[in-house]
Amino acid sequence: MIPLLAHYYNSRFCTNNNKNNNNNALLLRVIGVILLVAAAVEYFPQQVISSPAGGSKVVDYLPGFDGPLPFHLETGYIGVGESEEIQLFYYFVKSETNPKDDPVILWLSGEQGCSSLTGLVYEIGPLFFEAKMYNGTLPTLWLNEQPLTKNASIIFLDQPANVGFSYSTTGAIYTDVQASNYVYQFLQKWFSVNENFISNPFYIASGSHGALIVPTIIQIISYGNEAAEKPMNLKGYILGNPKTFPGEKNFVVPFAYGMGLVSHELYQSLAESCKRRYIHVDPKNKLCSENLKEFQKLIDGLPEHHIIEPYCGLEEPEVKSSATSRRAALSELQMIKSFDEKYVNPYGDDDHERVWCRVDYHRLSNYWANHPSVQKALHVRKGFLGRKWARCNWKTLSKTYKVTIHDTIQQHAALSAKGYRSLIYSGDHDMVVPFQSTEAWIKSLNYSIHFDWVPYMVKEQVGGYTRNFTNQMTFATVKAAGHIAGEYKPEECGALIARWISGKDISTFPQDIV
Repeated sequence: MIPLLAHYYNSRFCTNNNKNNNNNALLLRVIGVILLVAAAVEYFPQQVISSPAGGSKVVDYLPGFDGPLPFHLETGYIGVGESEEIQLFYYFVKSETNPKDDPVILWLSGEQGCSSLTGLVYEIGPLFFEAKMYNGTLPTLWLNEQPLTKNASIIFLDQPANVGFSYSTTGAIYTDVQASNYVYQFLQKWFSVNENFISNPFYIASGSHGALIVPTIIQIISYGNEAAEKPMNLKGYILGNPKTFPGEKNFVVPFAYGMGLVSHELYQSLAESCKRRYIHVDPKNKLCSENLKEFQKLIDGLPEHHIIEPYCGLEEPEVKSSATSRRAALSELQMIKSFDEKYVNPYGDDDHERVWCRVDYHRLSNYWANHPSVQKALHVRKGFLGRKWARCNWKTLSKTYKVTIHDTIQQHAALSAKGYRSLIYSGDHDMVVPFQSTEAWIKSLNYSIHFDWVPYMVKEQVGGYTRNFTNQMTFATVKAAGHIAGEYKPEECGALIARWISGKDISTFPQDIV
């Protein structure tokens, strides 16, 4: 694994010998990744198009939305696996401008075990829930005036199996590589039925944990395209706050210091005693261990997904509300309590009107998606799960899914070498994957900077900062956003992605700066 990157650039790249050694190591790792993916493709070929995709159905009306939908929505299932034992559910929204030529994006939820409905109604899709506390009636849907679907057709895919409305007919355990192959099978079947989109520019988007499998999916598609009669017009990928390598937690301490969460004295002591390595600490290093305990006390109670977001309740009601357990719950996914549990007021006692929180949208989605009229409108198969729909189904997934991909830095290098474009963006208030760690692994690839750190504007406001590299990789921050950046700043993220896909300069600097 690539060692801790930040603070070590000089030692890593300071001599030609070091560069040669690093390049040799990088080449060996890239070859290893290629062999792994090639073996995976070799293992699955007879399963790829064993039967056509299941029929999709058009959705003209959705409960909670007033009137017919002013955009084209289809939903459906596609079976994958040797006997199609895995049934993957998807939402497909056509571009509102020029679906014949506009890009097609496969959107995978980044949060492990979470439905792609997140992207459809919380991030860049054409709908969102009205910010209104649940009162026993069906939540109301409103139209997003600036969705990414204005200029792109998007497939929102519930994957892996047992996520969202997707399901498996077996209890088999499968891995990241298998899940990547299932996504590839899904795409082959989807494009075989929707051949009119096969020549459109095609991108894959995800983030967080989902970013660990996207490079593998891209490589599998790339190999498959070499033998395909009608290859997918794959252009690149988009990743938000991506988990990329195991050493990312080493950047939590410098991130917290930069955000004013720890004192200068403690930060200096941590850096010196721990040698800037804050995970897998030698137990004999007592001073480092003690400093880390003090550090942990200071950040307990803060939601790691967005350090200034108010505490609005836990995902699981049985979790106690101590600082440590509360932070643990929030750091995993701070979303919904049980439906009937009393809400928490982040700004006062429960006798006062409660402030609306981002996680309230998540709670509304559980009421909405479990309503029989909604499932009927979406053409969900009856009795498909034997369980309630959950925005994030971690419990089931923990029993049926095994994470096997932990480091994708070399895969990014291999994909850049193949000429694929990439947009990597980070919410700058995320402590799960601090933006410094993402900057560091990108920097370790040692590509030249095409244009350096400049702001980009959204509605005459600074949306964040960006830099572009000669390997067609673009990095950007999203100002004041958290781990799933699109949930906090949907307009900024939508503008960022739309500009990048169009090939336009993301930054409007200096023309739009007053």
